[in-house]
Amino acid sequence: MSTTRVAVYARVSTTNHGQDVSLQTRELQQFAEARGWTMAGMYIDDGVSGAKDSRPELNRLMADAHKRCFDVVAVWRFDRFARSVSHLLRALETFSALGIAFVSLSEQMDTTTPTGKMVFTVLGAVAELERSLITERVRAGIRNARAKGKTLGRPRIAVDAPTICRLRAQGHSLREIADELGYSRGLVHKTLSNRVLAGEAIKAGHSPFYGPWRNTDNRQKPRRSLGRQILAFHAIPCD
Repeated sequence: MSTTRVAVYARVSTTNHGQDVSLQTRELQQFAEARGWTMAGMYIDDGVSGAKDSRPELNRLMADAHKRCFDVVAVWRFDRFARSVSHLLRALETFSALGIAFVSLSEQMDTTTPTGKMVFTVLGAVAELERSLITERVRAGIRNARAKGKTLGRPRIAVDAPTICRLRAQGHSLREIADELGYSRGLVHKTLSNRVLAGEAIKAGHSPFYGPWRNTDNRQKPRRSLGRQILAFHAIPCD
């Protein structure tokens, strides 16, 4: 029968005000011994503020959790481990997905027991409710903004497709066209690849251009440029 491996996490914010991390580690070790668990490692953030999500030993603990280096994570109290309820729930969800139990000694929460699992389920339901309320508030804000006539999202850009196709027909590169017209390279490429815009440019007598096309006479062959396949052809000039 395999022995349960436990990882202990402890933290104190300061070291010059009489705070001693050994108080936490001693009681946690005694608890682990009473349960017959094997100590897999000690993760101690000494003199590290709990206001930070990222802490050296906490990061190492989470990395080792993904490596399945232990079966249980034990802490002295919630606030020694997590900076907020949402942070705690994210960690608990990660541990649950990895099959790792969580024990908080002071709050007497132990997800290896039915009661502890129930507490975790309740906390998860509360977190889901909070996320739903935030989503609903965001949607209500969007509806309110639209009702007031506000335009949401990125501002639309008027694209001069004929000029883009004309410059391309003159042999200018995408970068040169983008720099001259003040567009991004992606917008220039997208415009040239847009059949509707490119078709309007052809009607204006600007050719050739690059973009998706149907090869009806099988005379044109695709070629590769800069690692991407670009289809090029010369459109028939308009009368």
